[in-house]
Amino acid sequence: MNVAQLLVRAGTTCRERPAVAHGLRTVASYGEFARRAAVLAGHLRGPRFGFAPGERIAVAMRNVPEYPQVLYGIWHAGLAAVPINAKLHAKEFEYVLAHSGARLCFVTDDLAPVIGNLVADLPDLIDLIRVGSPDFDRLVQGDPLPLTARQPTDLAWLFYTSGTTGRPKGAMLTHRNLMAMTLSYFADVDSVSSEDSVLHAGPMSHGSGMYILPHVTAAATQVIPEGDHFDPSEIFALISGHHGVSFFAAPTMVRRLVESHAAASADTRNLKTIIYGGGPRYVADCKRALDVLGPKLAQIYGQGESPMTITALSKTHHRETRHPRYERRLASVGCAQSVCEVRLAGPDGTSLPTGSPGEVVVRGDSVMAGYWHDDAATAHTIRDGWLHTGDIGVFDEDGFLTLKDRTKDMIISGGSNIYPREVEEVLLTHPKVAEIAVVGAPHADWGEEVVAFVVSVDGAPIPVAELDEFCLHNFARFKRPKQYHFVEALPKNNYGKVLKRTLRDTLQVRD
Repeated sequence: MNVAQLLVRAGTTCRERPAVAHGLRTVASYGEFARRAAVLAGHLRGPRFGFAPGERIAVAMRNVPEYPQVLYGIWHAGLAAVPINAKLHAKEFEYVLAHSGARLCFVTDDLAPVIGNLVADLPDLIDLIRVGSPDFDRLVQGDPLPLTARQPTDLAWLFYTSGTTGRPKGAMLTHRNLMAMTLSYFADVDSVSSEDSVLHAGPMSHGSGMYILPHVTAAATQVIPEGDHFDPSEIFALISGHHGVSFFAAPTMVRRLVESHAAASADTRNLKTIIYGGGPRYVADCKRALDVLGPKLAQIYGQGESPMTITALSKTHHRETRHPRYERRLASVGCAQSVCEVRLAGPDGTSLPTGSPGEVVVRGDSVMAGYWHDDAATAHTIRDGWLHTGDIGVFDEDGFLTLKDRTKDMIISGGSNIYPREVEEVLLTHPKVAEIAVVGAPHADWGEEVVAFVVSVDGAPIPVAELDEFCLHNFARFKRPKQYHFVEALPKNNYGKVLKRTLRDTLQVRD
């Protein structure tokens, strides 16, 4: 099993179909895409480099048309890809390259100086290749390499976590993991045809890049924006200019799209699906997006350790407004995807009944093989074959999973468990609140107390009494924030996730 077989098939059966577009311009057909990947693979295995199957090749590139070609060239050669977020700091690049033992690194122009300065200190890294350079152009000329056979358990993608709570860990994703994710997309998220397109609005080193695979399988067009940052105006223009457009977006990206000036006049008839995930999506934001964009939302819940594949909330569920539990479902992350088992576990690992909160644990072909060179972390995270996600959730009677919070984010005050997301959901519906993050602050008597960091709509503080009254109308008094901090913006990482650890570090113990 080699996931590059998906491209070989598309390049044979749909050779004339557009495969890669840069903005509105097609730059490769599927026949060309498949041949270039196979030729690149030949050079990686050939006299110049001579890499053996299983060796790691890093991809430190912003979103460019060559990205899918490089990724599939690596796989076609039987090598393992190490995609790295292009927005990382030089020290973070150095850590990932050293830890993975990457032998070669493909880079874009903007990252060539950064990575180039690291080569001398990385003994495993023998060279870097700048895409678009004459050197790279030579690597896509020559004879194609026959597809390298791989086992389902062989490493395909070494996915490094964001590292917001320490050193990033490398989740080992096998060919079987990626194939399971691909098939689950068709079964649980959306259908795809060769007439459709996938727009890479987010970094291809992470979630958006994962969705290259199902769209290659269906011979759909990979659309790479020309801009180097998320621009709602450009996104709407590309939606109008391509057919059957789907894309993966973090909730913050969807919100920016909906709130942009371009949304009012945008032509979204060609928009097929926005798959959102990667962070909390609040009901109020979801309803607003449905109003503006129509019933074109689908949600996935996954982790790097089970890529894009734990649960899904389909477009059908999003548009069933008359269902008696519609709002509860919008607040959920949907049902277990077809390729995995999902249950809730108590502290001793035993399964919990419907309605009881517990840690979300997952088992199936989508779950990683373990962490690269980290047996202790692997043993802690995968126990008895079950991936322990660190997320707390509750199943309802229909099998829909609602996430409460990360185990580390849950607040315990006076012996009571308080889930920040529940408080955030309520406060976000206040008309003067633009963004909200709730954390626990140390308290000498209660253990912890609830603290809210608030970004107001107009930038001015909101009267605390007004917020208190609003909370008391919606949930129990003990869940009400005891402190409000009004800030201009919430700290976020490169993927738009709020850095709650940073917020907690600003708080002190109170008597």
